[in-house]
Amino acid sequence: MLNGHRTWLFENEPVIVSTGTVGGPFEARGKISNDFDLLHDDIWLRQDSFEKAQKVMIEEACQKAMEKANVQKEQVQFFLGGDLINQITPTTFALKTFGTPYLGLFGACSTSMEGLALGAFIVNHGGSTCLMTGSSSHNAATEKQFRYPTEYGGQKPPTAQWTVTGAGVALLKDKGEGPRVTSATIGRIIDMGLTDPFNMGGAMAPAAVDTIQVHLKERGIDPSYYDLIVTGDLGHIGREIALDLLIKHSYKIEEAHFQDCGLMIYREGQPVLAGASGAGCSAAVVYGHLLNRMKAGEFKRLLVVATGALLSPLTFQQSETIPCIAHAVSIEMGGGAK
Repeated sequence: MLNGHRTWLFENEPVIVSTGTVGGPFEARGKISNDFDLLHDDIWLRQDSFEKAQKVMIEEACQKAMEKANVQKEQVQFFLGGDLINQITPTTFALKTFGTPYLGLFGACSTSMEGLALGAFIVNHGGSTCLMTGSSSHNAATEKQFRYPTEYGGQKPPTAQWTVTGAGVALLKDKGEGPRVTSATIGRIIDMGLTDPFNMGGAMAPAAVDTIQVHLKERGIDPSYYDLIVTGDLGHIGREIALDLLIKHSYKIEEAHFQDCGLMIYREGQPVLAGASGAGCSAAVVYGHLLNRMKAGEFKRLLVVATGALLSPLTFQQSETIPCIAHAVSIEMGGGAK
């Protein structure tokens, strides 16, 4: 049901019955390593390119989600997902393995919640009884495409973020046990005129704030309705900007209840500058760490606001600004307020 202009309420509350998360060797040294289903000790994943390694991670995350739900690939009716690499080819090539009907998505680092929102909409309205959605990123593949190859050794400013090598997938069904997807607010393009590709957090923060404000207004709820509001992935810089903007717009959110996926995944001392990023960041953190905490009873209501910077190497070379977007999805244990 459309509630307002940009928010969907899912009266049938599709269920996340299982998830699959995969990470690389750097993520294995992070502070949520125990929440990954599978961790690799080789960034190449024994493939001959980083892009092929990313493809393998998507396949493995899908396989883990299906195994945990005791679901065969023939039972999965659709897959919705994408990544950051040239025409989302790692995801596309991974889906050749499963032969599942496929909807490829590009929302940069917002892809995880774009996919979950659309997947929940499809299941809620009877378009599917079982589908998967997810996203991924690979540090070396992303650096090569958007910045400089890692071996070049280019220096970065403190506003830069570290792209996660990881994948996260959710298996969504019309009924079952698990966290329920209760609503989603679709983002709009916000472009504040920033051009620095090494300050993604600063560029994306206004889009996150715009979506959060609209979500709360159209649902008629206060920020305190949620036990945790988490963005993905603004890092230190973007989170501080977002908090300041929310206060400016008269939304009081306790700092402890406003977190960021890009600040959850790595330990102090890991050289990630302003934090983590990448299409696999929020997917891995939400579908692993946060849903594990939710199932353990730590909190019941979670709003995930995944942010994306919709630039490309071409637009950067042509001195374009950085358009950004954020999609919000509410996930609740035991169902939401009707």
